[in-house]
Amino acid sequence: MPARDVFHDAVKHGLIANGWKITHDPLPVSFELGDMYIDLGAEKLLAAQRGEEKIAVEIKSFVRTSAIYEFHTALGQFINYRLALSEQEPERTLYLAVPIDAYSSFFTIRFVQNIIRIHQLKLIVYNPETEEIVEWIN
Repeated sequence: MPARDVFHDAVKHGLIANGWKITHDPLPVSFELGDMYIDLGAEKLLAAQRGEEKIAVEIKSFVRTSAIYEFHTALGQFINYRLALSEQEPERTLYLAVPIDAYSSFFTIRFVQNIIRIHQLKLIVYNPETEEIVEWIN
């Protein structure tokens, strides 16, 4: 089982405060080469329509000195997890959770925005201090 991200609980508490029910902590995904673990699985009953919305969340802290290195790692994980989920739980949407400071200073760079657009990353921007979800970016 992988180690939890330093801001794992902050994102978890933010999701719960937004009405999400945490269903997996972590969410296991298996494939031919072994098991992978996405940080969180959650679901939310939708008031405006019947059914449930299900998400998986990979949490990143971006506290290391090289944001581009962390981004490369996060992007690779996101692509792998999204493919595995599409085969095993296609109803679940994958999000990458990033702290607001990293989003403001790194994820707004044109080059990074182009990568996000090309690879269709879905982001959750969170505040690790207040444990709030600040923004959902589809």
